[in-house]
Amino acid sequence: MPRPSSSDPAQAAPLVEARGVCVRFGRLSVLDNVDVAVRPGEIMTLVGLNGAGKSTLVRVILGIVKPDSGEVRRAPGLRIGYSPQHLHRDQILPMTVRRFLTLGGPATPDRLAAALDEVGAGSIVDFPLAEISGGELQRVLLARALLREPGLLVLDEPLAGVDVTSQSDLYKLIATIRDRYGCAVILVSHDLHLVMSDTDTVVCLNRHVCCSGQPQSVVRHPEFIALFGSHLADTLAVYQHMHDHRHDALGEPMAAESVAAQDSGHTGRRPC
Repeated sequence: MPRPSSSDPAQAAPLVEARGVCVRFGRLSVLDNVDVAVRPGEIMTLVGLNGAGKSTLVRVILGIVKPDSGEVRRAPGLRIGYSPQHLHRDQILPMTVRRFLTLGGPATPDRLAAALDEVGAGSIVDFPLAEISGGELQRVLLARALLREPGLLVLDEPLAGVDVTSQSDLYKLIATIRDRYGCAVILVSHDLHLVMSDTDTVVCLNRHVCCSGQPQSVVRHPEFIALFGSHLADTLAVYQHMHDHRHDALGEPMAAESVAAQDSGHTGRRPC
């Protein structure tokens, strides 16, 4: 499915919408009157300092945590694929990647192979889960989420445990999957430099929504600057401008005709 045009997401009904969400753990207020919405085809990135409530908001959206007040509305029949921030891998338990991918439900060998090939991990299907690298694990988690044929992907810190060399590739992969299938994506990230060029909407949290909108406007917002500093805001603004293009496999900027040729070659197996 082609990605919706830039004007479509703002007009479409939200896939998920949180209204006035408040969460308390004992005396600690973790989320205070939070409003967020993600629409079809949109990549929304949640940013904030440690303890800002990003992972808690994700769990509320998934239905894992029940808010003390407020509500979450999900589109009827919405399927969500989720990649958690942490996954404990038992070094003793001899579980293969293939077995791990079938824990959430049965999947044919063809579907497993297609999902792993989609994320560039087809060669490790019979590897022990405990022995693959951090980058390979994140690709496996993404494949597991895709097996649900989701309309919404929720990725909590997908770069956790990933080496620097693989980080940019993983973010490009996430954007490619969104473009190919029309899925919406909610992404939690600390690495603002990598997400800025492919994010549609940034939501800055500090237990409440400090600011939200397009990346270039959020990085100039006074509350964003108060949290992250003016130097980072200036750097991200420049980075966003300088990366309004794509790169080839060697990291070089692609010419417009090459981008057009690449886009014309993208054909999806099926929409999310």
